[in-house]
Amino acid sequence: MAKAASKLKKTVAKSKSSSLVRAKAAAPVAARKALTKSPAKPAPKAAKKPAVVKSPAKPAADVTKSGKWVFTFGDGKAEGKAGLRDLLGGKGANLAEMANLGLPVPPGFTIPTSVCTYFYAHDKSYPPALKAQVEKALDHVGKLTGKAFGDAKNPLLVSVRSGGRASMPGMMDTVLNLGLNDKTVEALAELSGDRRFAYDSYRRFITMYSDVVLGFEHHHFEDILDTFKDSQGYTLDTDLTGDDWVDLVGRYKDAVARETGKDFPQDPHAQLWGAIGAVFSSWMNARAVTYRRLHDIPESWGTAVNVQAMVFGNMGETSATGVAFTRNPSTGESKLYGEFLINAQGEDVVAGIRTPQDITEFARKESGSDKASMEVAMPEAFKELTKFYTLLEKHYRDMQDMEFTVEQGKLWMLQTRGGKRTAKAALRIAVELANEGLISKKEAVSRIDPASLDQLLHPTIDPGARRDIIATGLPASPGAASGEIVFSSDEAAKLQADGRKVILVRIETSPEDIHGMHAAEGILTTRGGMTSHAAVVARGMGKPCVSGCGSIRVDYGRGTMSIGTRTFKTGDVITIDGSLGQVLAGRMPMIEPAMSGEFGTLMGWADSFRRLGIRVNADTPEDARTAIKFGGEGIGLCRTEHMFFEETRIRTVREMILSEDEQSRRAALAKLLPMQRADFVELFEIMKGLPVTVRLLDPPLHEFLPHTQAEIEEVARAMNTDPRRLADRARDLAEFNPMLGFRGCRLAIAYPEIAEMQARAIFEAAVEAEKRTGKAVGLEVMVPLIATKAEFDLIKGRIDSTAQSVMKETGRKLAYQVGTMIELPRACLMAGEIAKTAEFFSFGTNDLTQTTYGISRDDAASFLGTYVAKGILEIDPFISVDRDGVGELVKIGVARGRKTRPGLKVGICGEHGGDPASVAFCHEIGLDYVSCSPYRVPIARLAAAQAALGKAVASQA
Repeated sequence: MAKAASKLKKTVAKSKSSSLVRAKAAAPVAARKALTKSPAKPAPKAAKKPAVVKSPAKPAADVTKSGKWVFTFGDGKAEGKAGLRDLLGGKGANLAEMANLGLPVPPGFTIPTSVCTYFYAHDKSYPPALKAQVEKALDHVGKLTGKAFGDAKNPLLVSVRSGGRASMPGMMDTVLNLGLNDKTVEALAELSGDRRFAYDSYRRFITMYSDVVLGFEHHHFEDILDTFKDSQGYTLDTDLTGDDWVDLVGRYKDAVARETGKDFPQDPHAQLWGAIGAVFSSWMNARAVTYRRLHDIPESWGTAVNVQAMVFGNMGETSATGVAFTRNPSTGESKLYGEFLINAQGEDVVAGIRTPQDITEFARKESGSDKASMEVAMPEAFKELTKFYTLLEKHYRDMQDMEFTVEQGKLWMLQTRGGKRTAKAALRIAVELANEGLISKKEAVSRIDPASLDQLLHPTIDPGARRDIIATGLPASPGAASGEIVFSSDEAAKLQADGRKVILVRIETSPEDIHGMHAAEGILTTRGGMTSHAAVVARGMGKPCVSGCGSIRVDYGRGTMSIGTRTFKTGDVITIDGSLGQVLAGRMPMIEPAMSGEFGTLMGWADSFRRLGIRVNADTPEDARTAIKFGGEGIGLCRTEHMFFEETRIRTVREMILSEDEQSRRAALAKLLPMQRADFVELFEIMKGLPVTVRLLDPPLHEFLPHTQAEIEEVARAMNTDPRRLADRARDLAEFNPMLGFRGCRLAIAYPEIAEMQARAIFEAAVEAEKRTGKAVGLEVMVPLIATKAEFDLIKGRIDSTAQSVMKETGRKLAYQVGTMIELPRACLMAGEIAKTAEFFSFGTNDLTQTTYGISRDDAASFLGTYVAKGILEIDPFISVDRDGVGELVKIGVARGRKTRPGLKVGICGEHGGDPASVAFCHEIGLDYVSCSPYRVPIARLAAAQAALGKAVASQA
């Protein structure tokens, strides 16, 4: 029974290096030493990575200035509350809150995050007052439970768990049943009347404590258990008797003694401090460090430690343990959802050893399970759980993820926290909570992670499917697709015409691949970054793309791609996941996007709060229609060179580029004029009066030059010239660094007839579109890559002259603006001068980032990952705007431009326009709009609303 709750709650498998094992083996020694160490001389702090540590270590709130290091909870009251999350961690704060609400919470105490901070700042020692406060708290818990810690006749047993501010499922360590030893286990057996239960609990404690504290890994005990079961003919753990567990406990202790050279610790107090030290130490284990880096959690936050009286779900058929959500975490449906196991401890539910049972009878019937639901098997406990989950959701005003134990019929609440959920569920939950009056519409908008909307806009791989990951690259364009491998665009188009689905695999793509990219289900490249040709075009098409997958070796001649020892050939089926950057073997089951009613509702709320306009980067009618569907408010960037990529047009463009005189160029441009005009007419019609920013031709010439002999001969025939002469001309035009070469406004200055043709196509199309729609085109003509006002003025003169000619010829007046794309540092610095004649600015942050850093975005993938990993950069600057450098240039450009022209309209049109953090930056500095690829429009709309609400990037869901 594959259930979402189990998947969501499963802990990450532990894979520790030998150094980690040695470190853990030393933990109890370090912990005992810590109690006697003097904190007078702090040890030097380890250097912290900027990528991980984003805020300085905070003092332990005012409450710890008086030396309070322990906070108790239980019996309907607590010394903490939910608002002390930073100090008590999420688990500790919520345990305190549940206790204050009167819920049945096993009593215990929290050692706050401030002790963790102290621990690492003082050479892994503790505050001097901590030991006495822990002893006092143990006595307090003992009084509430009627037991005593370490007592040989009525022992208090405890769990020791981590609990940081941010949830880190499975990343850190837990110890259950602490306090058991050779004497207290006998007391537990006598008190419970169940020797099997007592020794089963003892063996669980030995395995967890040995693994977490002593560094003796869990698999050693599994080997001992499997050998024992084989010798007895047992199949399941439940086959073992009490005497069997007594035998196994002895074997476990012998193994620990052999491996560590010491007997398993019998002193409960030594056990406790060993566990506390191990939990604090686990804050810096490899998997926790990795998780923090991936989820942007500062190292300086530290973790709290929660020590809590044990309650047992493994005390027979009237006991159980489980996990429940107040709503379905996959769909958001408002129904209690979860699983439980009778006669089990907590880790049994998430470990997958036993098949869990449904909590509700409704869920049991839906799953077809023949095992009783909790509603039927434990009706009184179920009734209480129903009451508590309703109370908790209303109290926290969010869907809750709860853990509970039933001990001999009595329900105990062990944890509550905001539940993880899918994007689809997050939308439904936020909208329904707002409609129920639990949260405001503003809160609903702020609770959705904008980036998670990708899950709703593209097909995704079924989360339950097993993944055979063969390589990982950059997540260049979201969504997933499966298909046969093809290595050429011609083959992709041919197979697609035959009704077959293909994945186009290239070392890198060029404009000549446009037909193959259009035909393919997805694109995979071994080179290129997040803003490479493949990435930008794929995002515009709404197709998944994995770029910069450097571990793959492509051999076009043999028609193979190789990764290590694995080789895939033409026709083999692979799947790419453009949201995660993964390449997988075989065809994966997909989930198609379904934008529910809640999506439209929440986006409508978002639009009512945002100030930034959201435009789209669109070069084709298909892009424009997609933009309108997703709520785009105009075209912020129409890259006219992308209109020439089609096979029939690129030949004519090559004629124009390779012409040696103006007359020949004009002849080629005359062929392009009607094509370009028709494209603009269709775009203007689709946008129906919304603003459209058309950028003049800006290709690095190498993208259009013919590369093969066949291509040269084809152009030579069209131009009626000698192929050898044409090849010489192509070599003359080749550049060493084309991205900083003959492109942008430089083309229009050298060949003004190009700008004239494009301007004529634009203005004639505007006249025609206005006739057809009856609406004036919101026309903006943009000059690319200027560094000086003189460049802009020269080209603007040509544009204005052409506009006047068209208006005179047609007898119609056209309203339009001429502005520029700011993508060079000098243009930012000279913005005040440029704004004297430029009527709008659009920052091209892709090229501005390249020219500011001196980095080619197509080559950056080979080293930027290392820069981020080493903390040199916090994030790839091509993914999110570098506020301190590139962002500062943008701010300078905006300020100087508006000083000259106060009403200057300013936006950005780089790929950063769809990045939530970059959208927030644009809001903060007062831009008028951002422009992004069509499928990122909803993300930008939501991010702009959150920025207006003072929440740059929300990720509560």
